[in-house]
Amino acid sequence: MTKVGRIAAGVGLLAALGVPGQAVAGPEAPPVAAAPAVTAPQPTLDLVLDGASFTLRHAFAILDGRPVSARLAPDVQANLIQVRSGALKALETQRVYGWNQALGPLKDRPLTPEQAEQFQRNVLRSHAAGVGEPLPDDVVRLALILKANQMARGKMGVRPEVPQRLLSMVNAGVVPRMPQIGSLGTGDLQPQAAAGLAALGENAPVRYQGVEGPASELLPKAGLVRDFPFQAGEALPIVSGSTVLAATLTHALYRATVLADQAEGAFALFMEATRAEQGSLDARTHKERHIPEEDAVAARLRAMVAGSGWMTEEGRKRLDPANYEPRIQDAVSVRAAPHIMAGLRHELADARRTLVREANSSTSNPLIFKRESGAGYEFVMGGNWDGSVMGHLADTLNAEITDIGVLSQELSGRLMSPRWSYGLPANLAGGTVGLNSGMVQVQTVAAALIPEMQTRATPAGTLSRPVKDGQEDHNTMAMASVRHLHENLDRLEIVLAVQYLMAAQGIDLIAPKMTGLPLGAGTRALHEEIRRYIAPLGDDRYLTPDLERAIWLVRNGRLRPPVPSA
Repeated sequence: MTKVGRIAAGVGLLAALGVPGQAVAGPEAPPVAAAPAVTAPQPTLDLVLDGASFTLRHAFAILDGRPVSARLAPDVQANLIQVRSGALKALETQRVYGWNQALGPLKDRPLTPEQAEQFQRNVLRSHAAGVGEPLPDDVVRLALILKANQMARGKMGVRPEVPQRLLSMVNAGVVPRMPQIGSLGTGDLQPQAAAGLAALGENAPVRYQGVEGPASELLPKAGLVRDFPFQAGEALPIVSGSTVLAATLTHALYRATVLADQAEGAFALFMEATRAEQGSLDARTHKERHIPEEDAVAARLRAMVAGSGWMTEEGRKRLDPANYEPRIQDAVSVRAAPHIMAGLRHELADARRTLVREANSSTSNPLIFKRESGAGYEFVMGGNWDGSVMGHLADTLNAEITDIGVLSQELSGRLMSPRWSYGLPANLAGGTVGLNSGMVQVQTVAAALIPEMQTRATPAGTLSRPVKDGQEDHNTMAMASVRHLHENLDRLEIVLAVQYLMAAQGIDLIAPKMTGLPLGAGTRALHEEIRRYIAPLGDDRYLTPDLERAIWLVRNGRLRPPVPSA
């Protein structure tokens, strides 16, 4: 589902919620129509691709929907022409996979020069066999730009017109429809073949200005030449490599970073609601663990609760002064939260390094190099298309995301119990407890999603199976890993929304007893943002609208703390 589609799905359920007693805060409530809100145009991202300088800042801008004007660097074209000439010369003495030989289990079948152009079409036609939901438009744009940037390195032997064709589609706003299911993470194969067919000008579907139709019809409407035949060896670099995988994982990194920020915000709000001890955030103890990400998480949490009067001995006494006994230490889920959250931050940092490297590498097969001794060029056939590193990264990220979901659900569960929450009303009921059931079923929503997350966190990268007559006998299954990661990011949005909703309710239920004691500066801002859209729960009411609005806030990054991590 596209980014817009996910938002529409989240807010579309709100359209029919004209129910008395619903908690909506006037004109600033979330959209209640399925269409995305109209926003001011973003400035165009001007990209000059040289195969070595693409950054995550560029990638995130593309994923954020920025319009793009991309072109090859001035010196790239001359280099690609020279390499292309050397590649064609090398074919006179080399038998090369996908150039003058067939593919896969048919790799030993030779091709004549006369068959070259038809073979390019056939490769793309036969490989464009994917099914299922298409990749989000911004992910497709990023994948095409990554492919063009990798081609700009001059190791794939294509004419400069090939990456320029991909960039012209991006610049014109033409988005090939790339189905998600079919790729094993062993090269881009199915999804990029669909893009290659569109670039050829065949009837593969593309989207342009909100309309989906055959590329043969929509390319001219976008001001592009319809037909673009690929020459010898140019179809394989389109489908060989891991650019779709890299683009999809980058999208997951983008989403996970925003959710990691919001997980920290939800935890800080939980600490306020339970008047937690601040000693677990002490910089000295975290410094002794020698994990930079842990230090950083604890520092951000300290900043969010700075100035809190609730998280003090005075604050903890307020609920029952006559029976108060000093709290020695909080539960593991509270004391160890900075370390738990640091695990996700550590993997996000690893993913950033890996994806920058991938964006500026040659990930195709075969590759063409100048001979180390003697004149001319030679092809080297290898496995640079393999996505194992990214696939296992996705699996590890998914495990970390799932652990954050488990932690969030556990914290929400603590808020339900007067004993575990140090005195919050049972079930966070706003009226008479018993007559009112409060938020017990809101918390169950999070609990229901945890086993789904845990199931999807099984590492697909360990589930290789041979295909194609044994020619591809080890497959990374990396696209399955990344798809499961995105599915769990969807679930984590809901789990965090539950925690935010319940923590805010806990704060409001005891606020009368905390008169004169402030919340921390950061937690106060988060609480106010929630209350702009969702009123505190008094007597029981229809709660789906409340939870949908909380999900909308998380999904749109509205509960990102005032000073996010990145």
